[in-house]
Amino acid sequence: MELSTSSPAFQPVLHRIAAEIENTPERGRPADYIPALAACDPRRFGMAVAELDGTVYGVGDWRQPFSAQSLTKVFTLALALANGGDTLWEHVGREPSGNPFNSLVQLEYENGIPRNPFINAGALVVTDHLHTQTGDAVGTLLDFLRAESGNAHLAVNKDVAASESAHGDRNAALGHFMASYGNIGNPVPVLLDRYFHQCSIEASCADLALATGFLARHGIRADGTRLLTLSQAKQVNAVMLTCGTYDAAGEFAYRVGLPGKSGVGGGIIAVVPGRCTLCVWSPGLDERGNSVAGVAALERFTTLTGLSVF
Repeated sequence: MELSTSSPAFQPVLHRIAAEIENTPERGRPADYIPALAACDPRRFGMAVAELDGTVYGVGDWRQPFSAQSLTKVFTLALALANGGDTLWEHVGREPSGNPFNSLVQLEYENGIPRNPFINAGALVVTDHLHTQTGDAVGTLLDFLRAESGNAHLAVNKDVAASESAHGDRNAALGHFMASYGNIGNPVPVLLDRYFHQCSIEASCADLALATGFLARHGIRADGTRLLTLSQAKQVNAVMLTCGTYDAAGEFAYRVGLPGKSGVGGGIIAVVPGRCTLCVWSPGLDERGNSVAGVAALERFTTLTGLSVF
């Protein structure tokens, strides 16, 4: 079924997907290694689609704030590129890792250069650069998300940030290891604090679908100003497609066919360049850290609408 050019056609598609997801028995498990997320109900589900002009449609819990976690890595990457240009790529790669998102194994024989910006090591490097560029990585990120989403109330959940900090030994190890190679500029404790606060921002599917719109508009922000060059927007979308869903990026590209980024809070954002952006949330994760219902919902969306990059 091809989606018509009429915008309201999104709404019946979303309702159909929500009904199908409701009948899906297996929803995975929440991220229990972050205690503040462990109690989330894996059967919660929300989905939003935002068009280029800011029109947004949703279903289920699409207005419910949730912990964005690694979804924020897309926005810090874009902001670091916008502020510092392509020199960032001298410090972080663009290849899939093939390993879990918090793995240390590749860093030693690759001289402290993380494989891509979306594994934890790479995200730490990006946050480090953004903090050096702006003096306040989290404030810069929040200002951007508030402006693009139109929601001035977006904020960090301090309890989640404290929970991550209390259980952040692996991220601390990654930070110190990269610092030993000269690939971290700020004091590691400062970087970790900024990184944990970044990941603990809460936003809804509607907020995040709208905030991602600049990638569907090829680098243009909601107010019409340019954040990224055409080339940089292409780069971010490309890295999302190849690296955005941890070590399941190939499976995600095969099933969904869109640039996407997942987070262990259960959210996934996805981009249809030139057309729309999506965010889906359901806290139950598979063994690779991706939302079970979220991936299924996005697969159904591209199948039902014919909207894909392939």
